[in-house]
Amino acid sequence: MTAVATLSVTLSTVLIGCGADTLSKSAGSHVTHAPRQAQSATPPPSPSVKPTPAENQPPTMAPDRAGLTPVFKRARNTTDKVVALTFDADMTADEGPRAAAGEHFDNPELIALLRRLKVPATVFMTGRWADEYPTQARSIGTDPLFEIANHSYSHYAFTSPCYGLPVLGKADMRADVERAFRAIRKSGALHVVPYFRFPGGCYDDAALRTLASEKVTAVQWDVVSGDAFATNANAVAEQVLAGVKPGSLVVMHCTRSAAPVTAEAVGQVVPELRRRGYRFVKVSELMGSRPDAGRTPHTP
Repeated sequence: MTAVATLSVTLSTVLIGCGADTLSKSAGSHVTHAPRQAQSATPPPSPSVKPTPAENQPPTMAPDRAGLTPVFKRARNTTDKVVALTFDADMTADEGPRAAAGEHFDNPELIALLRRLKVPATVFMTGRWADEYPTQARSIGTDPLFEIANHSYSHYAFTSPCYGLPVLGKADMRADVERAFRAIRKSGALHVVPYFRFPGGCYDDAALRTLASEKVTAVQWDVVSGDAFATNANAVAEQVLAGVKPGSLVVMHCTRSAAPVTAEAVGQVVPELRRRGYRFVKVSELMGSRPDAGRTPHTP
């Protein structure tokens, strides 16, 4: 999404899309950027991971009758006051030079806050982010408070138009998703779930059909936080609090340079929702409350 000026403009366009209330197949939210944490020169070795028994697999949704990848937006038909906070750890494949120049695409302060507040959360991570911050990816992915889901490797769009994002060819979509899972696993993350979030939230039937063989559930949202490029934490918190209802799924970001007030907003949202009687859950628990959720073995 860029060159220097062009990259910045395109990125801004993508992130501004995160604030839209559109939840259709051609609209969505994301991209984020934040302070970069120093990493060791060599990523931590990937542990040997034994296959997870089928009964312990995270719940997924079955493909529809047309064989398309299922899409989950919230837990409907529930009166339980549960809500899932999700955070996109965005980084596009071509943003390496910006990271090398000092731009930070992470947000360790946000993760530390979630731990202090004991808030379970699902992080939708791009493979490029995991490659840039392997120590953080491993820390998040080995903490039982969190789970990591797939947000593609490159953060390129799976359909067009999509807020100016570069677009993957149909033949490259599955490989991009598989590459992301490999990068996340390589970091040493263990709590990796078979969920996928489309970059920009943009998808169509062709993309859903192409990814069907990956046996992932596509995860969208019903509450847009508006934290992308926001500078007013109060406004972000108010937007989330106004939208949450039983079974809601909130989209936020874990990249401080492009979503700098997210942690501050979360610090307001969490105690207020708890005061209202809400309990925070990961997407896997929220999805497991659906009557049509199953436990399909998945080996990324």
